Amino acid sequence: MSHTPHELHDEFPSHAAQITRLRASDDHFARLADDYHQVNRAVHRAETDTAPTDDAHVGQLRRQRMRLKDQIWAILSKAD
Repeated sequence: MSHTPHELHDEFPSHAAQITRLRASDDHFARLADDYHQVNRAVHRAETDTAPTDDAHVGQLRRQRMRLKDQIWAILSKAD
């Protein structure tokens, strides 16, 4: 398993400019992106044992990150 953080610009490279624009202009999107960033960092810290936790908690964090990513994708795909 790679312990590379899943940053939004890396997850959606073709939408990097759109992500930057929406973070500045859409409060809801900015909040989702901020939440994603926080959860993503928590997953990364858990995976690298910087902040060790149990497998159930890591799984919960990953599911939360996926839900946020799905919501972000829904906004990005509509904004095309």
